[in-house]
Amino acid sequence: MSAALHRSFSSLSIPNYRRYFSGQIVSLSGTWVQTVAETWLVLKLTNSGVAVGFAAALQFAPMLLGGAWGGLIADRLPKRQLLVATQVAMAIPALLLFGLTASGAITLWMLFGLIFLRGCVLAVDNPARQAFLVELVGPDRLLNAVSLNSALVNSARIIGPAFAGVLITTVGVAPCFAVNAISFLAMIVALRGMNRSALSTPPVTPRAPGQVRSALRYVKATPQLWIPLALTAVVGTFTFNFQVLLPLLASFTFHGDAGVYATLTTAMGAGAILGAIANGSRARVRPAMLVAASLAFGALMLVLSSAPTMALAAVALVPVGAASVAFSASVNSALQLAVEPAMRGRVMALYSVVFLGSTPIGAPLMGWLANTAGPRTALALGGLVAVAAGVGARAAFARNDIPARVPIGAAAAVERA
Repeated sequence: MSAALHRSFSSLSIPNYRRYFSGQIVSLSGTWVQTVAETWLVLKLTNSGVAVGFAAALQFAPMLLGGAWGGLIADRLPKRQLLVATQVAMAIPALLLFGLTASGAITLWMLFGLIFLRGCVLAVDNPARQAFLVELVGPDRLLNAVSLNSALVNSARIIGPAFAGVLITTVGVAPCFAVNAISFLAMIVALRGMNRSALSTPPVTPRAPGQVRSALRYVKATPQLWIPLALTAVVGTFTFNFQVLLPLLASFTFHGDAGVYATLTTAMGAGAILGAIANGSRARVRPAMLVAASLAFGALMLVLSSAPTMALAAVALVPVGAASVAFSASVNSALQLAVEPAMRGRVMALYSVVFLGSTPIGAPLMGWLANTAGPRTALALGGLVAVAAGVGARAAFARNDIPARVPIGAAAAVERA
């Protein structure tokens, strides 16, 4: 147990990663404060699940449409400097939302426009952050760093909504946006304070025509890449819609307020942290892990959809959170271990496209389904799709002669040799 815990936190022994981790926990907590405030503001302005889904779609539509080019930017520029620029750029919509909401001038279309603007920056920021992890810790600790990053994200999922719930119920929505704008300073300080000589920085990719198309051809020719990406595309579209479904579950099913939403989000975040710590003790990712994570995630979603009370739903969200992290961290690590360094930014951009960029498709669909048939039905559909996707991925690995127990990075290395 002691050795497993040591392995789970091994990346924190690296000073640059500790700085990154500290900056991220503050910045992402601020982002979750704003996300809860945006979602609740849309819901109160419209009382529509479709509108909530549309807001989520606007945030991730730039990722779907331009994420591959965001990854190309991440390959062409030093990622640390690029991330400093994206933190500054993401603070601007938060400041504008604070001013408009505090003055009472905010309208639904203004809110939608600023959410879309933040999404445009996210299309560059997300693949750069994904690809930056291996520069911080190296390939041997990558799965651990990705899992710790998942724990970090889900710690922020607990801290942010809890803080947002207090702010919204005591002083209103507007201060949430100011908190997020200030939180980006922590990440900027962390990035600028890093020891650059300790980073494992690959050479930047020189400009050349057709670099996005070459990345697509590379993925198509590599089953260790396209199978996890296809699995993520399906699960991301139909199952990872908690930003839409949890507020609707709180409001429509349990007739609660922002505090109930925060409770559900906190329960899921707590489970995700436990899952991330357990997942972080692993050194490699195997195809069997991806399949098992998808199957478990889907089965637990079906349990959540049948929870009769808010308390039982909160209990069910704990293992759902753990399974969601096991799935996303395993796919993320598998891709980074199988990809050539020169392609990492573009391949991780494709991961962001299918994982986050699928939200513009899935969020309105799930919002409409929750609005017409109820949030439980939408959750159940997501669970069924995840189970079916896991079965399909298992068949695809077998059809391409990829052994279930061989680490994906090792299999890719053998194939290239």
